[in-house]
Amino acid sequence: MAHPIKPPGRLGDPNMSLATDPRTNINLAKALKPLRMDINVPENRITPATASMAQIKKMMAKVNAMEEQTADLMPRDLPGDKTRPEVDCKTVTIKGVDGNDVNLYVYRRADSGNAKLPCVVYIHGGGMVHGQTLSAGLCIAIDFRNAFLPSSDGGIHHPFPAGLNDCASGVQHIASHKSELGISSLVLQGESGGANLAIATTLKAKRDGWMKAIDGVYACVPYISGIWHRPQDQLLKELPSLIENNGYFLQVTSMALMAKFYTPDDKDLTNPLAWPYHATVDELKGLPPFVLVMDELDPLRDEGIAFGRKLVQAGVGVTSSVNLGVIHATSLIFRQALPELHFGTISNIVAFAQSCREDSDTPIRAKLS
Repeated sequence: MAHPIKPPGRLGDPNMSLATDPRTNINLAKALKPLRMDINVPENRITPATASMAQIKKMMAKVNAMEEQTADLMPRDLPGDKTRPEVDCKTVTIKGVDGNDVNLYVYRRADSGNAKLPCVVYIHGGGMVHGQTLSAGLCIAIDFRNAFLPSSDGGIHHPFPAGLNDCASGVQHIASHKSELGISSLVLQGESGGANLAIATTLKAKRDGWMKAIDGVYACVPYISGIWHRPQDQLLKELPSLIENNGYFLQVTSMALMAKFYTPDDKDLTNPLAWPYHATVDELKGLPPFVLVMDELDPLRDEGIAFGRKLVQAGVGVTSSVNLGVIHATSLIFRQALPELHFGTISNIVAFAQSCREDSDTPIRAKLS
């Protein structure tokens, strides 16, 4: 008699956690345990249907404070960090389309001289800006407006499309100053919300007629559906990882609340510029080459996979992969626990950026056209 197949994660056992899930990478498990991050994130008491914007804003302030505290607790240094190549950094401030200042942090290897180099435009913080990332040549981080900005009066709300507008302004400025910046090609790279903005910026560029400025997109663990407020049976049918891995570092209701804060207007819930998962095949046609990377134990895993399939249907050159046994953005957040994953990710970003160079013998866009 055949044994029944047990579904993975919390699909097969609602009480499963990262501490008990047999798929969890053992080195990651060791790093999570002392931080008590191997237990499931509890269900949020408020939901998008019941919460006021004021309540969500207070929650955002708490989340922001908790993230800062958690970051301080996580050891990230690695033995080779101090011996990596010297990097020059400068800040360029531009005016965004909304009249606000947008800071661009430009990092370039000090020994690169005047050579034209591939540029990685990093969206969402500066966490991946380490020596080996800059082996690609040049990295520019865009300091866009987050939906929540801490302030003395409880926080400033910058909903969609503020952050997207800042990213688009930054990318357009970089593209129009390629010669001045010594850039041979331009790749957008981000993880989670940064992956959302990298993809959305590319979609916006297509709509507005400047997509040729972007040579490629490298999106890690994309946070792109915005459907987390929907009934559980619908989530299970459409994106089962939202149930399978719910509470593994990320919690679905909390993500739904953040989505409401980013897109408070219901008409934007399926707007591809806010949530790229909803882009049609026609809207994706003609986009530059993509790399999508998902994490197995991430609730967001399946939306990234689904988006990758849609890119294939649209005829876009795309490579998709899943990192086994790890949670959301492990390659960035837990670089000390899994250095091989961290440096493997960096190497892949470097290789992709170099393959997109205009002066490459076989630029990837040409190979895929």
